[in-house]
Amino acid sequence: MIVDDHEVVRRGIAEVVERADGMKVVAEAGSVADGVRRAGLVHPQVLLVDLQLPDGTGIDLMTQVRPLLPDARAIVLTSFDDDDALAAALEAGAAAYLLKSVRGAEITDVIRAVAAGRTLLDERTVTRRRAGHEDPTENLTPSELKVLDLIGDGMSNREIAEKLGVAEKTVKNHITSLLSKMGLQRRTQVAAWVAARRHSSWRADTGQH
Repeated sequence: MIVDDHEVVRRGIAEVVERADGMKVVAEAGSVADGVRRAGLVHPQVLLVDLQLPDGTGIDLMTQVRPLLPDARAIVLTSFDDDDALAAALEAGAAAYLLKSVRGAEITDVIRAVAAGRTLLDERTVTRRRAGHEDPTENLTPSELKVLDLIGDGMSNREIAEKLGVAEKTVKNHITSLLSKMGLQRRTQVAAWVAARRHSSWRADTGQH
């Protein structure tokens, strides 16, 4: 069962899965509530779950489905390469953590491994990643940190320049510098990184922890 709020993503994954031997998509859902309801109806063996859903998170979904289907295995499929999300997925019982940038063949390999009872996500993975991930913003200047935050708010270079009262060229220079310090290539990667940080608490506060 595939749970993702983007229909295009769901359809793409479904096509890959349906082409693989011995696999069938039994249901699709676009929200936590819909996912829990459908899982109860179709009893999937494996759940492929996005972390960000309109009414909560994939972690909420996994937590709510577990009492209904204790034997179902869950794979988190997300665009966020984020340590807190990884740790939350592990805590909620996910058997694997995949980034949406993976190739189709990798998705089916992971589904097959998880369906066979293997777990590809463990405490060592999380600890090892955390040890290797220093804070990429620690060398940024106060001005660069401000620019970083405003990029995360979706502002254009011109809007950032107006907000900070500096020339647009200055903003561009700050961005070039912060990209270099953070080891990123594009402004869009900065926006994604900020979004991931801001979603470091993946459990929606519904009282169901």
